[in-house]
Amino acid sequence: MQTEVFSELFPLMSTATPQTLEWLLNVAIEHEYPSGRAVVMEDAWGNAVYFLVSGWVKVRRTVAEDAVALAILGRGDFFGEMAILDESPRSTDVIALSSVNLLSISRERFIQILFKDPQLHHRMLQLMVRRLRQINLRLQMRSSPPAVKLAHTLVTLGESYGQESSLGKEIFNIPFKDLAEVTEIGVEETTKIMEKLHEKGWIKIDSANNIIYLVNFKQLMNLAGKV
Repeated sequence: MQTEVFSELFPLMSTATPQTLEWLLNVAIEHEYPSGRAVVMEDAWGNAVYFLVSGWVKVRRTVAEDAVALAILGRGDFFGEMAILDESPRSTDVIALSSVNLLSISRERFIQILFKDPQLHHRMLQLMVRRLRQINLRLQMRSSPPAVKLAHTLVTLGESYGQESSLGKEIFNIPFKDLAEVTEIGVEETTKIMEKLHEKGWIKIDSANNIIYLVNFKQLMNLAGKV
């Protein structure tokens, strides 16, 4: 991967120097995973930072035999940075929702480059703060109606990872169970709301190609209270 492509794909790298980008790519290890494969096991947190080049993953909280999706991440995002900084145990894992290609950079290498490039360090802190704000917003929305919460999830995924197409923003056809868990509503409610949004023409579900088109993004934003 060229340094320019790396910088454009990952917002974290937008302020990194060309030297930093080249060095990171030289030490990065490429991984490919099929759908359903564990990308990071709960006992592996803190070993590396991971950059999602393509595909979709879910971060799960695991308790005994139970697992609940906490977040959905797509192309251009990264994870594992918190674990390398605080080194505390994690009861979470990361599972590929689709075929996934990612780059990993070891903890030691990544911390080393943070000290060398203050701009990258500052940018990472900015993105971590933004994630905390998103978590706070989700907490504030817990009392909102299910349709509003689900619309908010879809809009957030569209804004963060959506690809423009002739039918609207295009995101992965995330299983309703995972959408429900991330949104903190029931699976049955999620199914009914998604069917209703499909009937209204606000979304289009292409099951054959595993795509959800956010056709009427403005209406979804209105429903989510983002306008």
